[in-house]
Amino acid sequence: MSTTAARTSTTGRSESSRSAARLRLATIPGFLLAGFVVGAIALDFTGAAAPTLLNDAGPLGRFGLPIAEFLFDAAMAVTIGALVLATLVFPRSPARRIRNRDRKKAAEVPVELDPAWTGSLLVAEVASVVWTISAVAVLVLTFVDTAGAQAFQGDFTAQLGVYVTQVPYGQMWTLIVLLAAAVSTLVFALRSHTGIALTTVLSALPLIPQALMGHAAEASGHLQAVNSIGLHLVAVVLWLGGLVAMALLAPVLTPRDDLPVLVSRFSALALFSWVLMVYSGLVNASLRVGSLDDWMSPYGLVIVGKILITVVLGVIGYWHRSFVIGRLQSGAPSSRTELWRLLGVETLLFGAVMSLGVVLSRSQPPVPDEPSASPTPAEILTREPLPPPPSWANFFLEWQIDPLWVVVTVGLSVAYIAGFVRVRRRGDSWPVHRLILWLVGMAGLFYVTSGGAAVYGRVLFSAHMIQHMLLVMAVPLPMVLGAPITLLMRAVRPRTDGSRGFREWILGAVHSPYLRFWAHPVVAAINFAGSLVVFYYTGVMWYALETHLGHELMIAHFLAAGYLFAQSMIGIDPGVNRFNYPVRLLVLLVTMAFHAFFGVSVMSSTSLIEGDWYGNIGHGWIPAIDDQVRGGEIAWGIGEFPTLILAIIVATQWARSSDREAKRRDRAEDRSGDAELSAYNEMLSKLNER
Repeated sequence: MSTTAARTSTTGRSESSRSAARLRLATIPGFLLAGFVVGAIALDFTGAAAPTLLNDAGPLGRFGLPIAEFLFDAAMAVTIGALVLATLVFPRSPARRIRNRDRKKAAEVPVELDPAWTGSLLVAEVASVVWTISAVAVLVLTFVDTAGAQAFQGDFTAQLGVYVTQVPYGQMWTLIVLLAAAVSTLVFALRSHTGIALTTVLSALPLIPQALMGHAAEASGHLQAVNSIGLHLVAVVLWLGGLVAMALLAPVLTPRDDLPVLVSRFSALALFSWVLMVYSGLVNASLRVGSLDDWMSPYGLVIVGKILITVVLGVIGYWHRSFVIGRLQSGAPSSRTELWRLLGVETLLFGAVMSLGVVLSRSQPPVPDEPSASPTPAEILTREPLPPPPSWANFFLEWQIDPLWVVVTVGLSVAYIAGFVRVRRRGDSWPVHRLILWLVGMAGLFYVTSGGAAVYGRVLFSAHMIQHMLLVMAVPLPMVLGAPITLLMRAVRPRTDGSRGFREWILGAVHSPYLRFWAHPVVAAINFAGSLVVFYYTGVMWYALETHLGHELMIAHFLAAGYLFAQSMIGIDPGVNRFNYPVRLLVLLVTMAFHAFFGVSVMSSTSLIEGDWYGNIGHGWIPAIDDQVRGGEIAWGIGEFPTLILAIIVATQWARSSDREAKRRDRAEDRSGDAELSAYNEMLSKLNER
């Protein structure tokens, strides 16, 4: 019986090794073949590659550019995906416990790097070179496609130079080329865990200009379109890039005992990516196709085909999580062969999905993304029509959903709930009120970024001040009281195999000198209060109003500033050297006074803050200067209320801390029989005798 089992195990291992070798050889050719075939059919079906009547760019623009874009997208995805595997999934080296006195000696010994980790970096190196070259090709061919036949009339190099230096689209692609080249250089140069993690972050930056170029800047729905495209790109590169990298590393991964763990980690990323891909894809599709006739158009049918393939990919992912991982953990002989076969099918399907995405980007949607022919002043500035006149009801009925912050708020809420459930199931305690407070904070953040405050904040200074005060002062309070970092430490076990997960990276960031500097109570207070002056009186606010990226950075900055300040006052999470309670109250009172001074300065100002924007919005509801005075009143009034709550919480924590200290002293005296008091009295008696 044991001999038969051994033979079966040996046969299973050899079969899985052969499947892994075949998968590595067939991954790239199969992916490219599926992409080119499906892309060619879709280009012909939609007419995206048909010659134009005037100034046709020829085959280079009609066929060369889609091919270059497909190669660019694929290489970018594989580069980022392989870097993510090295950052979050694969161990860099076997974990070893080193005694303090042996640390210097151990630092001199070369660290043995894990083959899967080095293999993922090798994949990233090759893919990053292809990414950079294909980015240059897309830049040149985009110029050819834009200029048409005129590109080859006259000095081609001079025209291309003008395109990359003076045309916004060309400048964007030049930036992408430079970023891709920088990532490629760093991938070859770095081998530290932190260095590769920072390179992974840098590799995601080219997704921003790509998202910004994916929709007309002056067209309605720009906010939803740009953020949904960006989220879609993130989902694709995480899932596809990791998938291809895993397939290319199949021979290295097959004999590993920890393969079920590695596959489970990647499967979690794939599940998140699938949900993100479906959500962002549907949001973007809703902006480009409206009626049933639109869905039955060639553009709409291509979207339907892409959705169907995405659903099939989700079914395969479900099969992975429900069956394959379990069979891997049980050591079933054919489980590894099944894994590689499913990965091969996924790779082929992803080639089709990516090619359909390229075709859609080159096709004219049924709902045009062109600006209005006769825009109003509000549409010129905000790219959106004016909302109805403001009222208390409209501040809760008018919404402009921001897909980015929907993902942030929903994702963080689900993660917190999952951590809460895990801790409770383990038998540990975690206060329910902290869960409620965190969810309240997420609900507040969702409203501030997508509700009436966001809608009217673009056209009324007073509404913008409501949004700002809620974002920097009200929303962070329940978030801090939710203590998310402490929950993370309790809910997620630390890794011991030499890899780093979200727990390790977040705790490393929290304890890093950079974040500890910004979390210092004095620095947090200065950043919290000083940002108001810098933002409103130096012209920075204009970029937050005018540019999409500036708007999102404004939200992120003020949310972080408010969170760090509240954390230094009332938080319990690690990473902050908090002052004692009297000093905290002093810092809070000084900050409150400065905040009140800011509100008064806005109220008494005789010149408009960003008058070119709020003075020309054209709503006719209220004079801009009167609205600004109202905004100053809001800054003073709303701002003081959360500060008062902070002061009450600090005072309450101070009282509780004093009670705990008194009880601790009482217990110590009970154990020692009032030895400290007796010694003190004895000392006084001796002094009296002298």
